[in-house]
Amino acid sequence: MTDPLSALLSTRDWLLADGATGTNLFNMGLQSGDAPELWNVDAPDKIRALYRGAVEAGSDLFLTNSFGGTASRLKLHDAQNRVAELNRIAAELGREIADSAGRPVVVAGSMGPTGEIMAPMGSLTHEIAVEMFHEQAEGLKAGGADVLWVETISAPEEYRAAAEACTLAGMPWCGTMSFDTAGRTMMGLTSEDLAALVGKLPNAPVAFGANCGVGASDLLRTVLGITAQAPARPVIAKGNAGIPKYVDGHIHYDGTPDLMADYAVLARDCGARIIGGCCGTMPEHLRAMRTALEERAPGPRPSLEVIAERLGGFSSASDGTGADAAGPGEGGGRRSGGRRRKRG
Repeated sequence: MTDPLSALLSTRDWLLADGATGTNLFNMGLQSGDAPELWNVDAPDKIRALYRGAVEAGSDLFLTNSFGGTASRLKLHDAQNRVAELNRIAAELGREIADSAGRPVVVAGSMGPTGEIMAPMGSLTHEIAVEMFHEQAEGLKAGGADVLWVETISAPEEYRAAAEACTLAGMPWCGTMSFDTAGRTMMGLTSEDLAALVGKLPNAPVAFGANCGVGASDLLRTVLGITAQAPARPVIAKGNAGIPKYVDGHIHYDGTPDLMADYAVLARDCGARIIGGCCGTMPEHLRAMRTALEERAPGPRPSLEVIAERLGGFSSASDGTGADAAGPGEGGGRRSGGRRRKRG
């Protein structure tokens, strides 16, 4: 049987994903250092509100509140024995909201990085990583997730481990990496490297791409690099909403709904088919993105100069591939950027 995400992609040129998890939850009262996943049990109405906000803003899919749902991450909060419970409930709450939407909405089970360094640089072996991701995947599956959504990954070894775990769980999956260091992931991968990695996987994702990172401009440069490889699978773009700033003791991203509307249309023109936001992206941004995607006609594949003009300059002169070494650099009316943080 075709999974719900693939079925929706077969009928649509683009899908709108959701926005931030952390930003929205902080606005609801989550404190820095708290585990958002515990709110699945302790504050379920707030998680329902998180999901409902994306759906009502027009999202065709949303991610569950389970980004840090592996045992290694939950151990920081003495909750390593609650992996199955917390992930299951994250998906169950999502299922509840999606099933009441009155239209097809995909529940994507978020699976973030373990927080550990993979061998040989670190102590996390492939086998242990697969085991941790598999435990999380089974919890999300039990809760009714339609697809698993591996995100914000930096190392190819961790990406492969998560892919294997999704297969063990018998679930379709999507996978994004975060390109935040001069166009590369923290572990040095470029957009071309990701496309090559996905092309060699025995259990390829439904869709793949980039999330978070440095800002909307940089993320679209990465998307251009991915789509230039003519991948056989749909590409995902989930960029941050501007530059993070501290306002009244909280992190605020200064990207406006108008900027994110421009970003969404440019992402589509870059070749992305699943388009959403990451850190700082609120329901008001999603509504503007949905309206722009519906009302603005598709345009030509944008140049780096067009992206910089519309969204702001890039944080580095190159994305690591060498193809854009002469492209726009820092400065020049930059409107979006910022360093990668925990998703949302």
